[in-house]
Amino acid sequence: MNWFTETLLVPSAVQGVIIISLICAFGLALGKFKVRGVSLGVTYVFFMGILAGALGIQVQAEMLNYAESFGLILFVYTLGLQVGPGFMSAFRQGGAQLNLLAVGVVVVGTLLALAVGWAGYLPLQDMLGVLCGATTNTPALGAAQQTLKQLGQPASDAALSCAVTYPLGMLGVIIALLLVKGWLSRHEKAGEEENADEAFIASFEVCNPAVFGHTLGELSGMNEQSFVVSRLWRNGKVMLPNSQTVLENGDRILVITQEKQLQQLTLYFGRRDNKNWNRKDVDWNSLDAKLISQRILITRPEINGKKLGSLQLRARYGVNVSRVQRSGIQLVATPGLLLRMGDRVTVVGEAQSLKSVAEKLGNVVRRLEEPNMVTIFIGIVLGLLLGSIPLFIPGMSYPVRLGLAGGPIVMGLLIGAYGPRLHMVAYTTTSANLMLRSLGLSTYLACLGLDAGRDFLATVMQPAALGWIGFGLLFTLIPVILLSVVSVVFSKKSFATTAGMLCGAMANPIALGYVNDTLPGDKASVAYATVYPLCMFLRVIIAQLIVMFWLS
Repeated sequence: MNWFTETLLVPSAVQGVIIISLICAFGLALGKFKVRGVSLGVTYVFFMGILAGALGIQVQAEMLNYAESFGLILFVYTLGLQVGPGFMSAFRQGGAQLNLLAVGVVVVGTLLALAVGWAGYLPLQDMLGVLCGATTNTPALGAAQQTLKQLGQPASDAALSCAVTYPLGMLGVIIALLLVKGWLSRHEKAGEEENADEAFIASFEVCNPAVFGHTLGELSGMNEQSFVVSRLWRNGKVMLPNSQTVLENGDRILVITQEKQLQQLTLYFGRRDNKNWNRKDVDWNSLDAKLISQRILITRPEINGKKLGSLQLRARYGVNVSRVQRSGIQLVATPGLLLRMGDRVTVVGEAQSLKSVAEKLGNVVRRLEEPNMVTIFIGIVLGLLLGSIPLFIPGMSYPVRLGLAGGPIVMGLLIGAYGPRLHMVAYTTTSANLMLRSLGLSTYLACLGLDAGRDFLATVMQPAALGWIGFGLLFTLIPVILLSVVSVVFSKKSFATTAGMLCGAMANPIALGYVNDTLPGDKASVAYATVYPLCMFLRVIIAQLIVMFWLS
């Protein structure tokens, strides 16, 4: 059995893969168990890593560093890629306010740390380490250590205090969310829109004399708001309208628009019907024997990044495109809408015409099941290059960088949002993206725990460790609880959006994994990606500024 023990215990590349895989497997298995309906999920991987490190299990330093870095890169990049399509919409709806709230989290935590330091409870190095550990921000720790070394100061104490408070920093956000969840749920009055771009279906009776005799093309050109007319009833018959269709008194039209535009369109056409066309059980094909409605999947790469109007589907095939489903969101099918691989286009027309449109757009599910690995690897390369760009700030003698985490998530957001404009196929199935994210996060946490576990017990036994733990919890809990109340009660954000914002402000992927496991939808992930780049960058800069001004 010598080969077996040597394979498991002698550091090598194979041994490193085996140990990391076993830590991930046992941790994820424990994550399936719930206590009173609550589970820490992927967090158990981190604890299994600490346990393995405390037991003396070692992995090659180069192997550990590579796996930890690649896991983090893979997680943040695929997260950005997934939420990228909804990122700009989220930013328009409240991204600036979300970032302001997240900056509040950063500022409150920093002020608490400075107050503790100024009061003499913690020396500079310990205070920096506790702050970085409480906010789970290793890039900020690295920046602080680099500044300390450049100024001739010892930096090891900062790493020790960070190692002690880091696990509690990860759990602290989850604990804070558990503490406030019940109270905030009772006081939640979210005023945010689900999605400002979401398509809304309504029918109108044309009784405004100002539009009689005008074509739909003329009216859509006069109106600054976007809408699509998919069907028109006249004299008891249903017809497929086009831009040349002239509106007459008494016409009834089915319009796809946005809910916020309903009042304006009601004044525009005359009167809105009361029928609810947005129910999921509406049988669209029963409205007329000749016209049918069908969702067609875009799977042809050459369609990716093209504008809907450039395909001229109405002119070529005599059909109307009413809406486009993307990442679970229904969008109004305006001519300027950029199409993406994986979009589901709702088309109204005759059966033969729809068959021709399906051939034009692809409609082959098997093509989408193949992951677009070229875009993933190119995006990672571009993200790492972006994270390595030195950013010079006046008054600082060395540059700051976005780093391994900031660069890839920013690039993932950009490619997810704008990749189709460059004809980059950024689409991955939900299951494929989730697998890549889980693989990256689990690997990162296993390596992080394994690395921290080696000195964890010895460091915890130090007399100063108890003070580090207490102040670390203070730096974690107070900003999270305070800004969660501000976000939900005063800013009218939903709890899911608030939780994602707090996880991003604290740079805490473990807490985000917990939130995603316990709350439906992707609001938390979108909020996390919206605030993470700015907050991570601010913490890196703040850590360096504290050292410079403290020792000046």
